[in-house]
Amino acid sequence: MAETSPAQTPILDFVLTNYKNFNSRATRDALLAYWKHIEGGGKMFWAIAGAMSSAQLGITLAPAIRAGLIHGLSVTGANLEESLFRLVAHDHYKDFPDYRYFTKADDTKILDQRMRRVTDTSIPEDEAFRAVEKYIVPMWKKAHDTGDRRFWHEYFYELVQAVDADTKLHQGKVDDCWLLAAAKAKLPIVVPGYEDSTFGNIFASHVKFGDVGAQIAKSGIEYMGAFYDEYKELSAGEAGVGFFQIGGGISGDFPICVVPSIKYDLEQPVKPWAYFCQISDSTTSYGSYSGATPNEKITWDKLTETTPMFVIESDATIVVPLLLQALLECKANPAAANARIAAASK
Repeated sequence: MAETSPAQTPILDFVLTNYKNFNSRATRDALLAYWKHIEGGGKMFWAIAGAMSSAQLGITLAPAIRAGLIHGLSVTGANLEESLFRLVAHDHYKDFPDYRYFTKADDTKILDQRMRRVTDTSIPEDEAFRAVEKYIVPMWKKAHDTGDRRFWHEYFYELVQAVDADTKLHQGKVDDCWLLAAAKAKLPIVVPGYEDSTFGNIFASHVKFGDVGAQIAKSGIEYMGAFYDEYKELSAGEAGVGFFQIGGGISGDFPICVVPSIKYDLEQPVKPWAYFCQISDSTTSYGSYSGATPNEKITWDKLTETTPMFVIESDATIVVPLLLQALLECKANPAAANARIAAASK
């Protein structure tokens, strides 16, 4: 029957056929619950830690944003800027597949080549950092002169769309730039702890020199204040909004705290997160947020005992493209996807 043909949903079919146990089962179950949530009118908020932009997650993340599978983001300052770096300097990146066998001298050679290694790839200093610096610093100075104040991502939203408009400024595929997709979709973004990034450091230096005032970049507290309202909008529908987390750290903990903060600090009614999935290779350990099980979040009133919860202990660069591609198939062919899912459940 054509409507159930695997040719329409090959990745979904692969997952349903092969992913039966252990982390593969968690991946399958998280995928199916994600699709059920979206089909039911729900929205999904993503938290992205690590160096996923340097790992080119945008190849599937950007299409997922355009397809309406992602409705808001919390990202580190590094992920934000590195999506732009990939767009403007892609051809100058170098890969180091043998990084596990490097000596300190090998890494010193990479430093001397003005490359900044991120596991098995590297960001080019001059073509990425310094090229972007030429454009964003004048934006900061203009904001200082005019008394403008913006959230950190708003500067990058403006810059990435300017880069998109001038083909001479980019080397990477524009369709692979999740930052551009998010800017065009006007997705709500929070960037907690953006000071801990290359351009956060560059910004701090200009503040120190007196070129700009720190006040032109709105603070993390202001991010949370704005996110109170954004969360209420995201969760407004009957199905609510889910939480999909890559890694741990501040990019995950900052936005998930909005629910208990609205409830206890603002003393206002709030819907709980409607779904939770974390992809992490961090082991459960004493005091670790990244390795904490979802159940712990129940005690902080971030999740409830009825929240669909999934933990996939794996490499996000393997799992996320697979999961997103299957979801893109579901979005493009909902009838075929649902028929295949129903058949697999028998």
